[in-house]
Amino acid sequence: RVRGYELDSNGHVNNAVYLNWAEEIAGLHAEAAGYGRAWTVERGGAWVVHHADITWRRPAVLGDEVAVTVRVESIRGARGIRRTWIRRATDDELLAELLVEWAWVRISDGRPTRVPRELVELVERSQRTG
Repeated sequence: RVRGYELDSNGHVNNAVYLNWAEEIAGLHAEAAGYGRAWTVERGGAWVVHHADITWRRPAVLGDEVAVTVRVESIRGARGIRRTWIRRATDDELLAELLVEWAWVRISDGRPTRVPRELVELVERSQRTG
């Protein structure tokens, strides 16, 4: 549910909040799949947002309940791409769509490095099975 502190001066959800929601759902998705924070730390890595494209369709306003969904588009090299949809729950209207590029970095020095093979293979398998 949209809260008052998430609004901008126009009474709409602030643009940055959409990215916050996309980051939150990405973390929840990774945790649910067993590839969350503990898994990444065990492998000496972390995901950081490298680039985000956001297309706003309609504003979310105070009291709106939003539904946020995410899909992994690809993982290759040191990057992963997730697509996120934010919809108003009452009528399923698309409010925003985000394409977020994540970089896999070594915790030790923050430098990009290849995503662990087991995660790449998992994504490849899921894309083949649809």
